[in-house]
Amino acid sequence: MTRNILVLDGHPASGTFSQALTESYARGAQEAGHEVRLHHLSEMTFNPDFGTADFKKAPPLEPDLKAFWDDLVWCDHLVIAHPLWWGGLPAVLKGLFDRVLLPGFAFKYVKGKALPEPLLKGRTSRILLSSDTPPFFLKLIYGYGVKKQMERQILKFCGIKPNRFTEFGSMLKSTPEQRQAWLSKVEGFGRKGE
Repeated sequence: MTRNILVLDGHPASGTFSQALTESYARGAQEAGHEVRLHHLSEMTFNPDFGTADFKKAPPLEPDLKAFWDDLVWCDHLVIAHPLWWGGLPAVLKGLFDRVLLPGFAFKYVKGKALPEPLLKGRTSRILLSSDTPPFFLKLIYGYGVKKQMERQILKFCGIKPNRFTEFGSMLKSTPEQRQAWLSKVEGFGRKGE
């Protein structure tokens, strides 16, 4: 079964391992016949600051955010590659979510219910996380905060599930051969559309 796949390189700079991960994934997916749309955060122009405390006064989406939103609605699978910075997302990537995942679009408030209704149901995701922190430290020492935030508080909150999470690290100690093996693994994920 072919899928509509949105791939986001969530690193604010170009020429990164996150970019290599997304390009490997996209290549594998396209070779397998999946429809792929690729966005690079480093090429997007928008103000990441939501800038107001009132959703009713949300600033209009800049063209790059509108294009990303349109592709998010189009896709049935979302792939995001990003680095771990200070235990979480890069600020600009978080700003993209702040600006795009708005009530009435990604979720809606329902009177009498504790949690909003998710509006992006029917989509799945995979997160590709690169980190200088070894994976076992992320899990055992730090409690995997970035995974919990992405899976539970962002994606699942909007209805995107199930969510797969793959980490690559330690980047500092990795060899070129190890990085190539990781890229090949991700290309395989793309072929399977997972």
